Amino acid sequence: MNSATRRQQIEEMLKNEPNDEFLRYGLAMEHLSAGEAELAIRQLRDLIALNPAKPYVPAFLIAAQALVKLGRAGEAIPLLRDGVAAAQKQGNDHAAGEMQVLLDSVE
Repeated sequence: MNSATRRQQIEEMLKNEPNDEFLRYGLAMEHLSAGEAELAIRQLRDLIALNPAKPYVPAFLIAAQALVKLGRAGEAIPLLRDGVAAAQKQGNDHAAGEMQVLLDSVE
């Protein structure tokens, strides 16, 4: 199955489940795989904003990594700080640690 087909399937499923975090994350990853970093970052930021009380933690790291690759570390720093805080709040020490390592490398 090629990525366009997978992306189309995800987009179709999102029509029925627009708040499905896993589908939104999957669509962002499809954009990244297709070299569409800006679209992926936008999708990931939207995913983070979808549930402010309990944001989808992996979205912080992937968005920040994409920003760093684009040479926009300054934009990644606040995202990583927020991501570390969200991960810690959710008890996800592994994700918090991964984001802290990236944060330390770009600050």
